Amino acid sequence: MRRVLSYMRRAIEDYNMIEDGDKIAVALSGGKDSLTMLLALKNLQIFFPKKFEIIAVTINPGFDEFDTSELEKLCAEKEIKYVVEKTDIKAIVFDVRNEKNPCSLCANLRRGILNSVAIREGCNKIALGHNEDDVLETFMLNLLYGGSISTFAPMSYMDRSGITLIRPLIYAPEKYIRSFAKKNNLPVMPKVCPMDGVSKREDMKNLIYQFQKDIPRVRENLYGAIQRSNIKGWEKENSSK
Repeated sequence: MRRVLSYMRRAIEDYNMIEDGDKIAVALSGGKDSLTMLLALKNLQIFFPKKFEIIAVTINPGFDEFDTSELEKLCAEKEIKYVVEKTDIKAIVFDVRNEKNPCSLCANLRRGILNSVAIREGCNKIALGHNEDDVLETFMLNLLYGGSISTFAPMSYMDRSGITLIRPLIYAPEKYIRSFAKKNNLPVMPKVCPMDGVSKREDMKNLIYQFQKDIPRVRENLYGAIQRSNIKGWEKENSSK
């Protein structure tokens, strides 16, 4: 936990992600990243100088195998309010629309529902579990498929909803999150979406891995390029990193 907290606190302080009185909806997908983020934020509450609340929110897409019982147990044990929002995302994306490339539509639907739940629960921020690897993969996706130099911002304000998105794990490499989840036997949910492991994002993960064999510092170089660029949202609050 100490290592993950170090990465998280650095990101939070660099971008002033958390302020006194915040109520944060933690997007709990059931994956290793969101579970690690939830526990790290719970731990951070103990010693962080700014006081904030957290609740956990899971968007149930409607797959029959989607079982949140272990997540419910974890949140009850940690005394974290837990909200499960049942949806028809699976039916809309795969049955009604029969999308050939369903990830984009699914993400948009999830995002809209998550925003609605956060507003309903009185939250002013949503925490998403994107890690350092996700930053690099999104950068490569946008570069190769969209021809743009961009990736998601560490934090961003959404005018329509009044919600601020924060990504506290953007400095944390996936390998440390994976190690933390394994050592602590976190109740990671099995993957139920048919697109898991076959998306373009997975292709980017493999591409970066192949690059790393010949260019050992390729990850550091890509991340450095992102931070030195004029990508919107990557201006730090201070120069501690």
